[in-house]
Amino acid sequence: SMAELATCPNVVVKLGGMVNRGAGYDFHSAPVPPSSETIAEVWRPYIETCIELFGPTRCMFESNFPVDKMAIGYKALWNAFKRLASGASRDEKLALFSGTAARTYRLDIT
Repeated sequence: SMAELATCPNVVVKLGGMVNRGAGYDFHSAPVPPSSETIAEVWRPYIETCIELFGPTRCMFESNFPVDKMAIGYKALWNAFKRLASGASRDEKLALFSGTAARTYRLDIT
């Protein structure tokens, strides 16, 4: 379970990649791509659960492109992440959008 994984301090979570058929959604065959509002609404319980369990310093938003472009536009996806993080503090947003990834992958982004 995710709760059990969250007890392991070395585990981080990539949040995204859930628009495809394998995740149980049919966005790829919809007449129009989903909006950022739709994605945020559908993903909210999963994203919020992960952030609650792991904390923002162990979570990172990710795009899973180019695979996801069959189902959603890049701009709509990142706008969905912005909607999902709208209630987060500045430091939490920094962690979710870049800090966790930079630390995990040892990237120098300064």
